[in-house]
Amino acid sequence: MTCETPIYTGPELCALSAVEAVDLLRRGDVSALELIEAAQTRHAQTDPAINAMPTPCFDRARAAAGALQTPGEDRGALYGLPVGIKDLTAVAGVRTTFGTPGLADYVPEASDPLVDLIEARGGVVLGKTNTPEFGAGANTFNAIFGATRNPWDTRLNPAGSSGGAAAQLAVGQAWLSQGSDHGGSLRTPAAYCGVVGLRPSPGLVAGGPAQAGYLTEGVQGPMARSVADCALFLDTMTGFDARYPLSYPRASAPYLAATDRAEVTKLRIGYLPDLSGESAVDTDMRSHIDAAMQKMAQAGASVEEVAPDLSGMRRAYSIQRGLLWASLMRDIDPAIRSGFKQTLEDNLQFGLNLQMDDIIDSQLIRSRLYDETRAVFAQVDVLAAPVVGCMPHPVEEEWVRRVGGRDLDFYMDWLDCGFLATAVGLPAMSVPVGLNAQGVPVGLQLIGKPRGEADLLAAARCVEQVFGGPMPVFDPRVTHI
Repeated sequence: MTCETPIYTGPELCALSAVEAVDLLRRGDVSALELIEAAQTRHAQTDPAINAMPTPCFDRARAAAGALQTPGEDRGALYGLPVGIKDLTAVAGVRTTFGTPGLADYVPEASDPLVDLIEARGGVVLGKTNTPEFGAGANTFNAIFGATRNPWDTRLNPAGSSGGAAAQLAVGQAWLSQGSDHGGSLRTPAAYCGVVGLRPSPGLVAGGPAQAGYLTEGVQGPMARSVADCALFLDTMTGFDARYPLSYPRASAPYLAATDRAEVTKLRIGYLPDLSGESAVDTDMRSHIDAAMQKMAQAGASVEEVAPDLSGMRRAYSIQRGLLWASLMRDIDPAIRSGFKQTLEDNLQFGLNLQMDDIIDSQLIRSRLYDETRAVFAQVDVLAAPVVGCMPHPVEEEWVRRVGGRDLDFYMDWLDCGFLATAVGLPAMSVPVGLNAQGVPVGLQLIGKPRGEADLLAAARCVEQVFGGPMPVFDPRVTHI
């Protein structure tokens, strides 16, 4: 009896996990060029419906894959695996627009340091995924490329700002996709599209705007279809970079290994159904997350509702967000700023108008919130909460104006479930916990201990096991356009 090597077709390759695909690459059963061809075919099949990756660079990817075939070349952790890069992150020689009209034709000569690192560790860039203008807002659209749509129902938005990355993963255009997160920009799209997204601790992943090197709120992070794949990509992204003053060395043990020690019966969850009353949550979202917690308890996890004092969370977050935008945009070319959408200009003005008392208040509130959450972690391994307070809304709706019976005034207010982790610098991620009544994915937010990515990934793997994840790759449901 002879053993024959399996023959993988394009669709089969796109359905593989990143871990499986890298294993095939290492064994020589598939090549990076074959994966690129499969991804290009899948992009052509699916992107007309969802507009996830409007700027592909398949020829550049093939050239990079060819270089990896050099004898003796160290192919890195990803070994030639194709990945997506968000259109807020520069890739040398590839159109990088930041979603703003003033940079519609910008082609950088050098890549962001994070892209250099991913490529050095074997990642092959497939193209740039869609984002709102400068990542501002959680509905992925811009004046250059238009809107990205939710693959599960193309009438709905995929959230943002990493909406293109999440939608790309859901349909199998790529095995891994880079995202970034401030107020949930990585977590909310993962929740709405049925994938996994991890917001790391500040400094764990170096990259992003160099002029904001001392700001902790905006971070780069991995997105994938499974917890293990997300851990693999995090391993690829981490490491000290002297250009980023808050960065620190990668962990001694790979994060991927942490997913092997998931034990549901030993997991202690502190449940924050509406973040101690600070976040607006619709009834259907609350019911779904309540049911998810009940399912975790039935599987053997300890689930305890907790209520730390989180008062002031939204104020602290909003002030820090304003500081970020003022720092990034105060000195920007007026020709670029003149094309800003109104919500982005309003956010910038808010930051420029902050007073010293506002900044002092935000720092005092953040320190108190950190102490409150750290005290809870003495009794639990991980915190659980909704990723976002509502189910996906129509793609034409720029931001949600009413959640949980509350009328909202600011375009970020509907994302307040994501503010705690950002304000206090804790790692957080979204993991799928089934479909809602309309057949659209719902994500559960898990918040880890300070610099506790390994334990967070182990907890996320427990949730994934209980809910039978990861979600399958599928064709977009073009219900109406």
